[in-house]
Amino acid sequence: MSDPSKSSAPAAGDDVPRAAFLYDPRVRGIVYQLVTLALVVWVGTEFWTNAVSNLERASIASGFGFLDTTAGFGIIQTLVSYTEESSYGRAFLVGLLNTLLVAAIGIVLATLIGFLVGIGSLSRNWLIRQICFIYVETMRNIPLLLHIFFWYFAVLRSVPGPRQSIEIAGSVFINNRGIYLPRPLAEDGFGFVLIVLALGVVVSFGIARWARRRREMTGQQFPVLYWTLGLVAGFPLLVFLILGLPMSFEYPGLRGLNFAGGVTLIPELISLVLALGIYTAGFIAENVRAGIQAVNKGQSEAASALGLTPGQTMRLIIIPQALRVIIPPLTNQYLNLTKNSSLAVAIAYPDLVSVFAGTVLNQTGQAVEILFLTMSVYLTLSIATSLLMNWYNARIALVER
Repeated sequence: MSDPSKSSAPAAGDDVPRAAFLYDPRVRGIVYQLVTLALVVWVGTEFWTNAVSNLERASIASGFGFLDTTAGFGIIQTLVSYTEESSYGRAFLVGLLNTLLVAAIGIVLATLIGFLVGIGSLSRNWLIRQICFIYVETMRNIPLLLHIFFWYFAVLRSVPGPRQSIEIAGSVFINNRGIYLPRPLAEDGFGFVLIVLALGVVVSFGIARWARRRREMTGQQFPVLYWTLGLVAGFPLLVFLILGLPMSFEYPGLRGLNFAGGVTLIPELISLVLALGIYTAGFIAENVRAGIQAVNKGQSEAASALGLTPGQTMRLIIIPQALRVIIPPLTNQYLNLTKNSSLAVAIAYPDLVSVFAGTVLNQTGQAVEILFLTMSVYLTLSIATSLLMNWYNARIALVER
């Protein structure tokens, strides 16, 4: 007679029944993701196939071959060489670089103003605190498009014309067509100055890291700011003077009805950068204020007991801890600023949307390809910004010992 216990026992090496494999949460998660990915690919394929067939029935050409066609239109601001004989692909590059320029300058401006206002909103000075409060409430509650219109139409368009330009030091001219600045022209020997500047930047980073480790181990401060100024500004300037000022300038001048020569900052660029920076700074200021208030008050009291000044306490104790709260919403504001730059089309600034998704689309009719490229650019910029900020957030995160 057979033993029932032996017949019901699992085979050797079969510790888990095969049916239990399907109930493993990790396996189910992988299966769900594969099914979702397959559905997304299928929907995308169907959309693309239907779009191509509809374009063929409407006798509209498809594909990206139009990028090699001559554009035939001018662009008022270009960071790379561009003429009316350039291709649509070149126009795409011009619009992309103009968008990146606005986003980069706007992010720096918004961050500087936002941190100053955020810290000022917690100042012990009543007047400074109220000014910061009014700034935040005013800027955040006015639509961004009105900010752009204010700077463009009410401020920059109200300055005098070219013949009545506001002159500063005989080399800077401001009128309703822009700000005209001298253009620096490098001469022989200036490359050595750039090499010294690059070395100064690298050495400054090394000194900053060494000073931070020294402070963490011994508590002693090191004048990093003075060393950085000396290496990045003082030493290159000294080399520049020793080499006999290897640089000349091309000054702008009135030629007929407008200025020529030098560097021109068009009103569209100035108004867009100011509007984006000042508007976004109001949101960043609130993030900074909330981050500082999230730090335990005992940290400030302990720093004061150790003899640190209020400035040292804010710079060395409060801000480093507050950044862990500030960075996540700050990332969102950077993304919003980059995407909000597409409102440049309202004042005809030649960004990616205005040039490529506007003029090029109207001329070629390649709606699917142009909008696909435009959306891909903004998606790539957003993902790149998120990855960079998430890396920085992880770098400054508290590590449990």
